Amino acid sequence: MTLAIETSCDETSAAILKNGREVLSNVISSQIDEHKKFGGVVPEVASRKHVENVDVVIQEALDEAGVTLQDIDHIGVTYGPGLVGALLVGVSTAKALAYALNIPLVGVNHIEGHICANYIEDKNLVPPFLCLIVSGGHTYLVHVKDYGTYDILGKTRDDAVGEAFDKVARAIGLGYPGGPIIDKLAKKGNKDAIKFPRVYLEQDSFDFSFSGLKSAVLNYLNSQRQKGIEIIVEDVAASFQAAVVDVLVHKTIEGAKKKKVDSIVLAGGVAANSGLREELQKAAKKEGLTLKYPSIKLCTDNAAMIGCAAYYAYKSGFTSDLYLNAVPNLKLGERK
Repeated sequence: MTLAIETSCDETSAAILKNGREVLSNVISSQIDEHKKFGGVVPEVASRKHVENVDVVIQEALDEAGVTLQDIDHIGVTYGPGLVGALLVGVSTAKALAYALNIPLVGVNHIEGHICANYIEDKNLVPPFLCLIVSGGHTYLVHVKDYGTYDILGKTRDDAVGEAFDKVARAIGLGYPGGPIIDKLAKKGNKDAIKFPRVYLEQDSFDFSFSGLKSAVLNYLNSQRQKGIEIIVEDVAASFQAAVVDVLVHKTIEGAKKKKVDSIVLAGGVAANSGLREELQKAAKKEGLTLKYPSIKLCTDNAAMIGCAAYYAYKSGFTSDLYLNAVPNLKLGERK
């Protein structure tokens, strides 16, 4: 039995898992309404809300699973990457519980948790496979060689995908969070209306860059406003999303070919984007590859994915001591 805690950004979450993949409860307390008025996550506000919510959320997860703290065998907690103040709330809570209950503590990398969400969704999924991780703070293309063993093919050199979505949505005046709003509007727009750039970087590079695309959208919006030309937001959303998706799909398919894997999985909040799912599905099918992705709830930040990652780390013999600290810039594959 795993108790998992996730507080890396603006969701306070706790989950109970049995044998790593069976989710008995997965409680998420979102702070979106708190941060909407600011147009993004305010770290200090997020930390304070975690302090208010964490004990309540853990108790709710225990109650929903029909277990008590005495039934828990080990505790998994996100200790990076993320907002340092937010991470400290979860880490401090997990350490206190591990100490009081005298059970093992397992520090989990948040990005690894996103990968592991797919193990919960598909009980038959086993490595190796290629994983595209796309979220508000991270963009990675990773060859998952085994449980806990990763080869990073590429990552963003500037903005993460979700960050670019949020900034573009804010520039258009769509509100926060931007990803779901742009995805919805894109379905009504013409993706060929505006020729935004596709940034592939150097030949054979699997890295990503979205800051140039973001700037191109901002320049287009400013130009149209200065000329007094009406901006069709649906077309801007569709054209921007298509530019993002084209690059993600191309590099993912090429990565799968290079690593000679037959399975691709999506992970992270932007994995919920319908445009990305549809285009990657088409490309994968054309190349004879299978595509898997988690349900919407498991795409967003949640403790169930952290519990799954903690289980496999614990099974491999890894535990953390009570000196575990938050590491806001923790890299995938690092263990501290």
